[in-house]
Amino acid sequence: MGQNEYLRWLSSETPSIYWHDSANLTAIEEAIRNGATGVTTNPFLVQDTLAGSPDDWEEDMAAVKTLPPGPEKAEAKIAAVAGRIAKRMEREHRGFGTGYCCAQTDPTRPGDAIRMIEQAKRYAAAAPNLVIKLPSTKAGLLAYEECAALGMNVCATVSFTVAQTLAAAEAYERGAARARQNGITPGLGIAVLMVGRLDDYLRDSAADYGLDLSEAEITKAGLAAIKRAYKIFCEREYSCILMPAGCRCAEHITELAGARMIFSIAPKIERMLMECKPPFQEVIREPVDEKIISRLSKLPEFCKAYEPDGLAVSEFIGYGATNRTINQFSECGWNLLAR
Repeated sequence: MGQNEYLRWLSSETPSIYWHDSANLTAIEEAIRNGATGVTTNPFLVQDTLAGSPDDWEEDMAAVKTLPPGPEKAEAKIAAVAGRIAKRMEREHRGFGTGYCCAQTDPTRPGDAIRMIEQAKRYAAAAPNLVIKLPSTKAGLLAYEECAALGMNVCATVSFTVAQTLAAAEAYERGAARARQNGITPGLGIAVLMVGRLDDYLRDSAADYGLDLSEAEITKAGLAAIKRAYKIFCEREYSCILMPAGCRCAEHITELAGARMIFSIAPKIERMLMECKPPFQEVIREPVDEKIISRLSKLPEFCKAYEPDGLAVSEFIGYGATNRTINQFSECGWNLLAR
């Protein structure tokens, strides 16, 4: 990647926190040199690094190779990869929201809260600075609250709507309060909004509805949703922190610059941001054009994502973008790791 002036500015001169989104060891070191203080992984990214850079992980995988195919093998691979990265990231602890690595629970079981909690306990035992990623489904948020109550670092992922982020924030607040009541210091709490993945889903939905929405309008949808969520988070003074993820263009970062968020930034987006020239600006407070929001609101799936009450908790698992992403994490990540 080389020297990335934008990322260095974002991570050092604004309230924004930058985490690198891959499990590739070389890419992680490059990101750290440009200000990254955390790493986000998922089953697909773990599978990608094990398949693409097997020599880097030979020692870590020695014991895992003896396990029979199945979910235990997939979990062991994720724990080994994320655990090693977490130990590296300990050295990047510089205060709130820094020095962490994420590990995701089994995406093939997004409705099984008990299974998620037990898996989260095993992950948390691997490294104290692991952040456990749980899906923003009804069961996933039950697990999220329970894990927060146990003092774990938690991240509500597979999330695309304002309603999901608010439900995650409320679950974290309840869990953190329970932790304090029991003399436990609460861990870090994160609520993801997959900005670009929401755009991907809405692009297809608009075509299916026969709506003539331009690409410029579609790429504002995820930004509109996370900016609305951020405004509410600030008003309610949640201690849970938003994470823009699944970004597809540099604008998904630059339009949020200055927010007290943890930014999950993939290598492709890092390279795009290298094209940004100073002076850099904090523009999180600049709203998305109301005319664009009005146009996007003709699409029912956008309204579900944008309105704070657009989805009931019981509907989270059935939202189209949720289904698509769970399937990808399962088929292109977890199931391959289980072999």
